[in-house]
Amino acid sequence: MGYLFTSESVSEGHPDKVADQISDAILDELLRQDPESKVACETLVTTGLVVLSGEVKTQGFVPTQNVARRVIERIGYTDAAYMFDSGSCGVISAIHEQSPDINRGVERESEDEQGAGDQGMMFGYACKDTEDYLPLPLYLSHILLKELAAIRREEKEMTYLRPDSKSQVTIEYDSNNKPLKVHTIVVSTQHDEFDEDEAMLSKIKEDVQNILITRVKAILPEDQQHLFNDYILHVNPTGKFVIGGPHGDTGLTGRKIIVDTYGGKGAHGGGAFSGKDSSKVDRSAAYATRHIAKNLVAAGVADEILVQVAYAIGVAKPVGLYINTYRTAKVNLTDGQIAEKVEGIFDMRPSAIVKRFGLKNPIFEPTAAYGHVGRTPYKDEVEFIENGQKLMKEVEFFTWEKLDYVNKVKEVFSL
Repeated sequence: MGYLFTSESVSEGHPDKVADQISDAILDELLRQDPESKVACETLVTTGLVVLSGEVKTQGFVPTQNVARRVIERIGYTDAAYMFDSGSCGVISAIHEQSPDINRGVERESEDEQGAGDQGMMFGYACKDTEDYLPLPLYLSHILLKELAAIRREEKEMTYLRPDSKSQVTIEYDSNNKPLKVHTIVVSTQHDEFDEDEAMLSKIKEDVQNILITRVKAILPEDQQHLFNDYILHVNPTGKFVIGGPHGDTGLTGRKIIVDTYGGKGAHGGGAFSGKDSSKVDRSAAYATRHIAKNLVAAGVADEILVQVAYAIGVAKPVGLYINTYRTAKVNLTDGQIAEKVEGIFDMRPSAIVKRFGLKNPIFEPTAAYGHVGRTPYKDEVEFIENGQKLMKEVEFFTWEKLDYVNKVKEVFSL
């Protein structure tokens, strides 16, 4: 018997995502000046106001007000009618120094013995739903909002769009976990005032159907396009959505952890990502477990894999590594035996993870909207500041999405 599974996404203009992006932009600015910065930056956004808080240990200095305004402008909050805009919002900073009690467990004489920044468990997941090894409901939810943002910025169609939006996709699967069809799509998007509410709702729904979904289908592979043959569509189901963004709802860093990861598939350890430097295993180890899961599935170890790792604060070696293949393993090994082999392939000490993925580089702001996983790795020139001088360096983004361990995995598992 088949089943339905649903995931959601939110746009870069959603208030919680505005907060995430500001937190990660401040992190990047500190890493740009001091790669050893220890950062835990939290942001609150509400009507006309940004509040920054958290703990920092750094040799750098960041004009936090300027960074916050730049991010808000990039997202698209540039009109006073939104009751939250880059030019006029207030910015309050209450960031203070990191506790030495935490820092003593993280920094060691030997970098390889760097302890975990906190206790906890982190999860990574991968499946064969899409070419990005991401669950299809979340993958489609992200694409809908990326395209909606692209349409808004092009200013040629749907010119009434404002930055805040949400999507939700329900997929019907068969009993073998294969996607059969798109069952339901929900799109809620902030918009300008209309003269008549009924005409407004009809116009937006028509445009979502004929413009947005048509564009989304066009960029999907053929084996996914056919899934849209017959589906239920809800657009702004409550009706009017003029008041939105931080004016409509207060936003906080770290409140969209399921959107950031796997849309409810697999599991989540509970720790948020944005605003945290890589010494916080909430972030770095979650990236590392995704990297493991993706490379194992790509190598053919299983069709679906969940990886868990757990740490004690101040201790470098993980306290445990767990693998669940959901009975899809293609090798004649138990999940426990697979986990033993994985421990021999991937070094999960915090310092090794940081080195493997280049996590002391300022690469985090792009992660803070449309998911930290399922993204395409790329290289770009990034500005650094060393000894007061600006210089450009090429760095890699989304390195944990690389399939660079597939051959090693195949060798170890005799695939």
